[in-house]
Amino acid sequence: MEMISAIVYQLTRDLTPEQWQKAGFDAYFVDHTAGIYPVSAAGIPYDAYTFQSKGDAITDLQEDMAAEQKARTTYDNILRFCDDPDVRDPIRFLRQRELAHFQRFGECMRLIQDDLDYKNFYAYNPEFDRR
Repeated sequence: MEMISAIVYQLTRDLTPEQWQKAGFDAYFVDHTAGIYPVSAAGIPYDAYTFQSKGDAITDLQEDMAAEQKARTTYDNILRFCDDPDVRDPIRFLRQRELAHFQRFGECMRLIQDDLDYKNFYAYNPEFDRR
């Protein structure tokens, strides 16, 4: 999030109010000037509700893996629209990082599932329920 915000700031910090308006970002400018206020492409503000935690390793790892894939897809989409190498290079780095995280979370999932009764993967919370 911080790297994306830094890229957006670098690309917009020198825009005039007229350029903000011409680009269709005048409402954003009114509320935030050139400050970074993370929102989704649909305009939904980023907040802590986006993070989910249940205290169950299987549930939480599934959530983590899904988040990594969603971020990768977003980076893929950015790369489809952008041709600026100063933006593409860090986005490619972030994309690769998401792939590595997804793989590590997958390895953790496999290790946890290896310790469970394979017939009951989802029957109990391994942190609290004991065999």
